[in-house]
Amino acid sequence: MLLGLAASSVAFFTSESGRQLIAFGRDAVREVKKVVWPERKEAMQITAYVFVFVVVMALFLWLTDKTLEWVFYDLILGWKK
Repeated sequence: MLLGLAASSVAFFTSESGRQLIAFGRDAVREVKKVVWPERKEAMQITAYVFVFVVVMALFLWLTDKTLEWVFYDLILGWKK
């Protein structure tokens, strides 16, 4: 079974698809090496901005939901809780 797996691996990696996969992997590694990672301070600032944005959006959506609930259930339909 291991011999069959090895033979099929060799056949795949010597085929055109296998060579394309290897080339893709090399290109991906080359591109990852070009990435400039942010410094700790910048990463912390970006993370803080994301958290603030999430909290603001959560409050906005909650207020929108409660307003629509009040308009539809209390004003239009007259259902009181």
